[in-house]
Amino acid sequence: MVVAEESHFTRAAKRMHVAQSGLSAAIRSLERELGAPLFVRSTRQVELTPAGRALLVEARRALSATDAARDAVAAVQGLVRGSLAIGSLQCLHVVHLPAVLATFHAAHPGVEITLRQGGSNELSEQVRAKRLDLAFVSLPMRSTDSVIVRPLQGEPLVLACGPDHPLARRSEVALDDLAGEPFVDFLPDWGSRDAVDRVFDDRRIAFEVNDVHSLLDLVAYGLGVALVPQSFSVKTDKVRFIGLAGLPPRWETVVVTARTPSAAAIALLDAIAAASQMAT
Repeated sequence: MVVAEESHFTRAAKRMHVAQSGLSAAIRSLERELGAPLFVRSTRQVELTPAGRALLVEARRALSATDAARDAVAAVQGLVRGSLAIGSLQCLHVVHLPAVLATFHAAHPGVEITLRQGGSNELSEQVRAKRLDLAFVSLPMRSTDSVIVRPLQGEPLVLACGPDHPLARRSEVALDDLAGEPFVDFLPDWGSRDAVDRVFDDRRIAFEVNDVHSLLDLVAYGLGVALVPQSFSVKTDKVRFIGLAGLPPRWETVVVTARTPSAAAIALLDAIAAASQMAT
């Protein structure tokens, strides 16, 4: 599986902490046993053959079954063990993830937690491929096949502009008022970018960034405007945030899991629900 993920024997061997020669020999032995080549090898990378792709599906299914069996035994014993791989958008307002993870770790010290940030579709694909147990993402997603989507919270998008911008003193603005404005926005598939793209047939994105602070700094200095989730307004007092007239586009945050989430994933979802109840 690691060779398939890395598409490279050297990188796979390094990740597995084994010698490349030993890994190559093991793959050749498996190919002889199965009577079919699993990889097409080249000088730069390796690719799965049809037989290799078929084996990869079954291998992941077998590992998933093994994990489920281990979780079932642990559950009978009242324990949650193993690993928990989490994906998250960079700016997650609806859940204070560090606090939730600290509470979860104190309750389940036998679980090894890993976290990675990324775009919504990328993280959803990682859940679908069973590389992540769950992910906090925003709608829309390219596909909801093979995953369960649990709503968390939605909030309207608002205009962010510099304090000296001509629109800065308005109580609200219409989307038509933004025609011709240069925009600051996230990279495609990042943050609220998809929600904003859906409401404009055409706009000029002058600055593309991959973090909230850079976006707000560029807006504060008058280099462009942005449509951002309303919760961003607590992050700075150097930007003017203005509501949108009519029915503003919304940013919907959800958590995505496999159709049969692990015991650790279920325990984390319970911790999130408990934290949400305390907040209300």
